[in-house]
Amino acid sequence: MSLRIAIPLVLVLTSHSVFAERADRDKPMQLEANRISIDDAKKVQILEGDVVVIKGTMVLRADRVVITEDQYGFQIGTAFGGKDGLARIRQKREGKDEYTDGEGERIVYNTNTEVAEFFHRAWVKSGEDQVRGDYIWYDAISEKYLVTAGKKRDPKGPPARVHAVIQPKSKSAEADKSAASSTPLELKGSGGLAAPVKRN
Repeated sequence: MSLRIAIPLVLVLTSHSVFAERADRDKPMQLEANRISIDDAKKVQILEGDVVVIKGTMVLRADRVVITEDQYGFQIGTAFGGKDGLARIRQKREGKDEYTDGEGERIVYNTNTEVAEFFHRAWVKSGEDQVRGDYIWYDAISEKYLVTAGKKRDPKGPPARVHAVIQPKSKSAEADKSAASSTPLELKGSGGLAAPVKRN
């Protein structure tokens, strides 16, 4: 059964079980779009129209993406819009056949830190857990989230809130851990040791 929680203002979640695909950082970035403008001097690339950015297992889709590069060669991509006005990103989780998915009206992704920021109508799903809010900060390496609800759009409506669905831990894993910790230690004699010699 899922545990559903609604928390106003800020929600911080942490998961230590798995990490993002580590090899993605060293993979080349592939770009697809209807129009691409590249300024090598300023290290800026502007992609427009049905944009797809691929880096390893990370796939970013949007209407418009601006990519800047720092002095060390790391890129920061800012994605705007897409289907239903939302940019979308997907990345494989390390060691599992599962993906982290996220969407927002604007997404900022740093290839060095592997941190993604989602602005407005933000949603992130990692495994079976998911969070929704006006702003989401997500660290793909440590799988930490910071979620805020944003300002209330309708003064007469209910207060803005953050929503999350957090799955319980595996019962089998907990049972194995509990069994291991509760197993008593058994002391055994060593057959190779001779009995002490009695001296007068």
